[in-house]
Amino acid sequence: MMNLYRLSNVLVITVTTALLLSLMVILALGGFSLLAYLKTSLIQMFGFVIAATASLFFFMRLIHQMHSRAYVISMVIFIVGIALFLSVSIGRMYMFQYPMYVESYGPGKGPGLPLNNVLTFFRHIGQFEWIEDIAHDPNNVPEPVVSQTNTSGNVTKITLETKEVLAELAPGITFNYWTFNGTVPGPMIRVKEGDTVELTLHNHSTSLHQHNIDLHAVTGPGGGGEATVVEPGESKTIRFKTLNPGLFVYHCAVPNMAVHMTHGMYGLILVEPEAGLPVVDKEFYLMQGELYTTGAIGRKGLQVFDAKKMLDSQPEYVVFNGRTGAVVDNMQVNVGDTVRLYVGNGGVAMNSSFHLVGEIFDTVYPEASMNGAQFKNVQTTNIPAGGATIVEFTVDYPGHYVLVDHALMRTDKGAWGVIEVIGEKDPSIFEKVEINN
Repeated sequence: MMNLYRLSNVLVITVTTALLLSLMVILALGGFSLLAYLKTSLIQMFGFVIAATASLFFFMRLIHQMHSRAYVISMVIFIVGIALFLSVSIGRMYMFQYPMYVESYGPGKGPGLPLNNVLTFFRHIGQFEWIEDIAHDPNNVPEPVVSQTNTSGNVTKITLETKEVLAELAPGITFNYWTFNGTVPGPMIRVKEGDTVELTLHNHSTSLHQHNIDLHAVTGPGGGGEATVVEPGESKTIRFKTLNPGLFVYHCAVPNMAVHMTHGMYGLILVEPEAGLPVVDKEFYLMQGELYTTGAIGRKGLQVFDAKKMLDSQPEYVVFNGRTGAVVDNMQVNVGDTVRLYVGNGGVAMNSSFHLVGEIFDTVYPEASMNGAQFKNVQTTNIPAGGATIVEFTVDYPGHYVLVDHALMRTDKGAWGVIEVIGEKDPSIFEKVEINN
């Protein structure tokens, strides 16, 4: 019996020491800021360890009371069997990454999160800029090209910066975003068909990863991606001609491409046709995206990217402009205004069924096609992953109009916004009728 007591004391000391060492390692890696980010996860881990320790106490006493050599041998065989299963369950072992034992077959490295990357992130967490609002303002749409002033001769010059930052994806929930110019989506680029564009991509010195840019508007290897791979602190420049009009997605294409995109690295480039677009009263810029986090939806604290959920196409969050609520109270128009929405899909798994509740799209540029067929009087339009659309409509009646991905369960994951229309009511268009029986 004394041996059991002695073993129990060793267990308590070992577990307590391990917990204290964990706290010391976290403080050494990232200080109290990292400790604050991991508070929720640490409470969960400590609770699990305490429960596991209590279970182990019970297990030891059970073995001690049974005094059965066969029982002990069977437990040893069970443990060895589990170890063998884990070691060979998949041909190549990924024991020190999250998720464990997941192999993929795309270009470059798989989407798993190696332990070394986690430790590097923790060590450098203090250097990441905290962004108060990661969402790109949907009102921030460049003026038509005729009024642009950032040209030199016949060359339009554009500079983008890739930067890894920390920001809230929902109240109390932090995510490590990878961005173009510090927002999700990145800035909307607006050029003209036939323009020559000189684009410089700079990777901020605090980034931990290399990045690049693949513009779907570019005709050339990798859409410019092959020529723009930039290490932290490095810059590269490409020059291209806009051969085709349309609204195109741009994104980071460093393998694993899906990992970079679902961290927020996407945006839109509008190549206006030579004749330009019809004049409207108001334009907005929106992009849908997916976020895959280890914690379930609503879990507070720092959330880490979950490769397994991405491979299974199961995002915890589906949002417009980078976070929940990003386009809920910041789009306003007047009755009678003509409105144009530039909408892209930066998601890596899902198409978007884009719909505006209470309005009908007068004109849809299908898949953002220009100088081709246009759809009229459309209720819902498809935006494929890595694609875009342009919709135009006139607002005839005041109120709050909700925009959604009409795969409506995604509204619960964050995919919705509101356009507020201000003006006088016209009862000939709509009115609530009170009927007295």
